[in-house]
Amino acid sequence: MELLKRSTALSHPVKILQFGEGNFLRAFFDWMVQRMNRVAGFAGAVQIVKPRSGGEACKRINDQDGLYHVVQRGVSQGKPVEECQLVECVKGCLDPVADWDAVLETARLPELRFVVSNTTEAGIEYRPGADTFPAKVARVLEARFEAKLPGLVFLPCELNENNGDKLRECVLKYLEDTPQVAEYVSRECVFCNTLVDRIVSGYPQKDSERYCRQLGVEDRLLVCCEPFFFLAIQGPQWLAQELPFEKTGLDVRLVEDLAPYRTRKVRFLNGAHTSSVLGAHLAGLTFVDEMVRDEKFGAFLRQVLFEEVMPTVQLPEEEKRAFAQAVLERFANPFAEHRLLSIALNSVAKWRVRVLPTLLDYVALFGKLPPCLTKSMAYLIDFYRTCQFQDTPQVAEFFATSPTVEAILENADFWGMDLNGIPGFTQAVKEGLERS
Repeated sequence: MELLKRSTALSHPVKILQFGEGNFLRAFFDWMVQRMNRVAGFAGAVQIVKPRSGGEACKRINDQDGLYHVVQRGVSQGKPVEECQLVECVKGCLDPVADWDAVLETARLPELRFVVSNTTEAGIEYRPGADTFPAKVARVLEARFEAKLPGLVFLPCELNENNGDKLRECVLKYLEDTPQVAEYVSRECVFCNTLVDRIVSGYPQKDSERYCRQLGVEDRLLVCCEPFFFLAIQGPQWLAQELPFEKTGLDVRLVEDLAPYRTRKVRFLNGAHTSSVLGAHLAGLTFVDEMVRDEKFGAFLRQVLFEEVMPTVQLPEEEKRAFAQAVLERFANPFAEHRLLSIALNSVAKWRVRVLPTLLDYVALFGKLPPCLTKSMAYLIDFYRTCQFQDTPQVAEFFATSPTVEAILENADFWGMDLNGIPGFTQAVKEGLERS
């Protein structure tokens, strides 16, 4: 079958320099750019740069002239969804070593306005003398400064908290020996903090032949994702004029504070996962969608989301309810094939971050324990006592000593506090273990 190729030249100028060629950005940000071009008149192209040299990614992207399809599949508003969209806004991919001159040429384009990235959380770091992602950004901005061009807007999609602030800090450290460039960056460039949310499963290995037959071409870059899409940007209001995401119909928010949205994601999405998957595994279930359909754990999930998490999140009621419903739909996605044990990794640390703050806030609000979140600690203890688990050596060594419930709950290294101090919690966990 013929490989997907471009029949006409890319007409839009490059407005976005993107560090990161992976599935997530291609199914998230580039897909959004395609939509802005189609319905909002953005008229911009994306030039991808690999954060690190080597591998076959650049060749695969360039072999298809930057073209690929995104398939959204899952459940949305209670209905199954399977939609295929051609993304044609990507110019191609550059290697950061072999093609570095071309990267700098892109930096000097007058139309260039945005830099997007997803280089993993560890990618935003300062290491003197190392060619890190922020070091590359510093060189890009130095070239732009020398060309006497306006600064750029940065939209990092790494999962670091305050990712834009962290990137700016690292870039300026690399520019300490060039104060004029550093001053230009501080004056002219905008580094936005962002929060991204979409599950991208990648290339559909099992269904690839079916999709290629439907498309009539071979697409080796085909990428699958869920229908859900959310992007929050902490940045200036004028950004909405330059990035017309409001006209796309997508859930993109320009906000003053990301904290409520980060809390929403951690408590609803991540907290529902962590509080339920260990118990579901103990009950013999395997996949997240199977857990949602199960009579016992489906009800457990709904109580966690709508009765125990929802009151603790400071956002409008309709917005919280809609997000909770979306979480259920995302968990029920039969295409995701999300294994419970893949979420169970490092559950001790996850419970502390994703569940405990909600439990404490619930107690403060209502003066009583949330039944399901309390039960989730019983599930955790039962799981760590009876199942093979992946966690830190410290956690493994601790549970190997067969600690009592009281000893587990008082381990402040795990929980940041002695959980025995929560009124009624110790006894409730013991009763939960007896009924498991």
